[in-house]
Amino acid sequence: MDKNQLIINTYKQMKSKIFAVTLAVFTASCNQAKQTDSTVTKTQIITENNQQANEGYELMKTNCYVCHNPKAASHDDLIAPPFKAVKRQYANAYNTKTDFVNAIVNWVQNPVEEKALMRGAVNKFKVMPKLPLPKQNLEKIAAYIYENDVEEPVWLQVQMKEMQGKGMGKKTGKMDKN
Repeated sequence: MDKNQLIINTYKQMKSKIFAVTLAVFTASCNQAKQTDSTVTKTQIITENNQQANEGYELMKTNCYVCHNPKAASHDDLIAPPFKAVKRQYANAYNTKTDFVNAIVNWVQNPVEEKALMRGAVNKFKVMPKLPLPKQNLEKIAAYIYENDVEEPVWLQVQMKEMQGKGMGKKTGKMDKN
């Protein structure tokens, strides 16, 4: 082989190697970008979920705790059932988040005694007033109740056990997890 042919072959080999290295670096950087995008997306989802939960809680605290106050000293101090009891009843009646949220929203938008799920609460407190809140806000409140361990008055567990002992409570165990 003459000198020119040797240079050309060496150049072709180097060109192939440079191309292969460049392709490998480019592919690796694309994979890293995808992983970073995926991580950002997961972080954004977690942040959005936390913001929605906080918004649902704030809406509940502002609009609902006037009547459903978890800080009430006793059951006699309430003018509406605590949300822990509401959650228990609705979780027992509705198996999915969508059904749970829709049922709460429908009740709050049109509280009618005949459609009451919590008969004991209606007997004690009467039917709640219709609240003029936007449906979207009601959905956020109901989703918060469904997804979170809502505040519970300190006396509630004792009262629920007494009611179960009198045959007034369902022992389905769904609320024991929350």
